[in-house]
Amino acid sequence: MNLKPLYGAMALSTLMTFSTAAAELEISLVNLTHGNHFTPVLVAAHNSDIQLFNAGEMASPALQKMAEGGDIGDLDMAVADAGGVSIANLAGGLMAPGQKTTMMAFDTQTMTHLSVVAMVLPTNDAFIGLNSWEIPTTPGTYTVNINAYDAGTEANDEIINGGGMPGVPGIPAAPGGDGGANGSGVMDASSNDKVHVHPGVLGDTDVNGGMSDLDSRVHRWLNPVARLTVTVK
Repeated sequence: MNLKPLYGAMALSTLMTFSTAAAELEISLVNLTHGNHFTPVLVAAHNSDIQLFNAGEMASPALQKMAEGGDIGDLDMAVADAGGVSIANLAGGLMAPGQKTTMMAFDTQTMTHLSVVAMVLPTNDAFIGLNSWEIPTTPGTYTVNINAYDAGTEANDEIINGGGMPGVPGIPAAPGGDGGANGSGVMDASSNDKVHVHPGVLGDTDVNGGMSDLDSRVHRWLNPVARLTVTVK
């Protein structure tokens, strides 16, 4: 009796069962900041060749669009074009300070790496960034702290003026309604035009003037700014 075909079928069945189980994730994200919102969050599963951003390198036009205005559409399309799968707008809108959002079943298919991005508001071009994190194959719960990065595409003038289009200076809005007005603008002496860890905002306490439209009592942060919990089932 030839057992090779039967053995091969059993092995394939076992492999398929394991792969299906390993591909299903439970995703939870928490906004750790005191007073900052996240724009719609993109969670992307992809292979090891895909990078949504790279610290120390120039931001792509798609990353700039997300970091300055919160638009994840081009990054989401790039993931899809590369064969990846994603959750666009994980929280169904803005994520408020302290908010936690969970997706119980994210089918990553055969993808091996995970990335997470979203703009931090109110800022000029700060974003939360987890880049190409390798998804564990062993079932269990894993926690990843996420820093805020500066896209390096815009000076951090800390002026709220409805800006948000790539190349247009300023901050789109303060979603909490806690921003100031009539700021003169922070003199950003940084010459780093590459993606880098964000130095944080300065802010001030003058809601009707001063140098910044951001409130230093509300909008300042220390990294990490978000926490991702991934359960591999």
